Amino acid sequence: TENVCGTNGLGTSAFLKRPIVVHGREHFFARYNNLTCVAAPIFAPDGEVAGILDASSDCMSRQAHTQALVAMAATQIENGLFREQHRGHILIAFHNRGEYLHTLSAGLLAVDKDGQIRAANRAARVLLHGLPASAGRRFADVFRARFSDFVDEGRRKERQRLEDDVGSQFVATIENTRQFPMAHRAPAPGPTPPKDTAPPFVSADPRIAAIVQRVAVAAARKMPVLIRGETGTGKEQMARHAHAASRRTGAFVAVNCAALPDGLIEAELFGYTEGAFTGARKGGSQGLFKEADGGTLFLDEIGDMPVTLQAVLLRFLDDWTVRPVGGSKREVDVLLVSATNADLDDAIAKGRFRSDLLFRLNTLEVTLLPLRERSDFAEIARHLLQKIDPSIELSPDAIERLARRDWSGNIRELRNVLARLSLNEDGPMIDAAAVDVLVGPMDRERPASRPAAGESLPTDLHEIQRALVLSTYAETGHNISKTARQLGISRNTVYRALRGKQD
Repeated sequence: TENVCGTNGLGTSAFLKRPIVVHGREHFFARYNNLTCVAAPIFAPDGEVAGILDASSDCMSRQAHTQALVAMAATQIENGLFREQHRGHILIAFHNRGEYLHTLSAGLLAVDKDGQIRAANRAARVLLHGLPASAGRRFADVFRARFSDFVDEGRRKERQRLEDDVGSQFVATIENTRQFPMAHRAPAPGPTPPKDTAPPFVSADPRIAAIVQRVAVAAARKMPVLIRGETGTGKEQMARHAHAASRRTGAFVAVNCAALPDGLIEAELFGYTEGAFTGARKGGSQGLFKEADGGTLFLDEIGDMPVTLQAVLLRFLDDWTVRPVGGSKREVDVLLVSATNADLDDAIAKGRFRSDLLFRLNTLEVTLLPLRERSDFAEIARHLLQKIDPSIELSPDAIERLARRDWSGNIRELRNVLARLSLNEDGPMIDAAAVDVLVGPMDRERPASRPAAGESLPTDLHEIQRALVLSTYAETGHNISKTARQLGISRNTVYRALRGKQD
């Protein structure tokens, strides 16, 4: 224990209840200074610490994979304890991304024959973070599907080999059956890019058309591309366009950087060999980087990438080689496309993102315009509605009314609104009245802020500008980037206004 032996792998991990590495002189007692100890707690199904798994070696023999191996083994043991305790229940594995379904990061639920959730493992609790505690709830309340239908579907799919199905929302499997989607399905992108590299989205705005062309040229030259833009502006669609334009014959593999479990990053990305750890899948796992070999690796939400993953990615970009856990190095050929809606400059200033990694990712950097600033709004709206219901059209006044809205959710939000309008409309034409009934006559323009009673108006030009910046800064929830975009000024101008300095 830490109170007896001071800082050490076993004791400190037990105290902190998280994985830890204690290297050399970080040990409290000098007699352990020649050791590197990697430890991870093992949690019982009731949430209590059941034990500590530790791998110790002399400092000179330590390996980068040891921490990943220990964390994977601890998770494997936890899942084994969970299965053992719930032998009498139906066990369901699920994940919001199909490629993680048969990995250690999948969630596990124990459900009784009546469809009531009895327990959830740690990964399941993380994946269901937006819902109330799952234990004690009914399966249908959490997943919006009848439990009996879910079981019947699983048994039906067990008798078929539908290996091309990829769930676009939560994907789940009843243990010992094949995976199947709990919501609607979307076909996996084919391995061969289309002959026509015209983008599968509207780019009538000249500024977007220029971006499309630049991305296509960079992708053909295998240059790393960084796509910035607000949520819902079509960053993944642009990444898929880069993949098609590159003429690469491999797969398009999307990785949500924020969803990768911190302790299992290397195993998920680089893979592992058969027998690398207890419970490893037969044949091992090739990993996401190897899966994208010859194709495109799309790193989404890089602004939320854990620092651990940033170091791993930098190492990969040095020589474009991967080393599976328990295996040997091998080189891969991938087109790297990244995307973020985060302010990376601010993240770098605060130490949450590495500037040297950004320089590797943004050989070409493009920023997708928010929907409210695009000149092709009408074309986008008609294109989306055509895909939703080809029998319905938008009237010019309906488009004008929709174009007034701020669309903070951008194209994704517009698609959802159009889908609701298509359900509510009886005739072949959606007009302005239908738009006002559903979403209200909300106008993008807002009145300028007025001074409070007794407060004098600023007369100096710089003070007027500063007052406008401060009022907009408050309206945007103290978001510097949004303030700058809304006023059409630089972020530095916003910083100067906040400091009270003149422009």
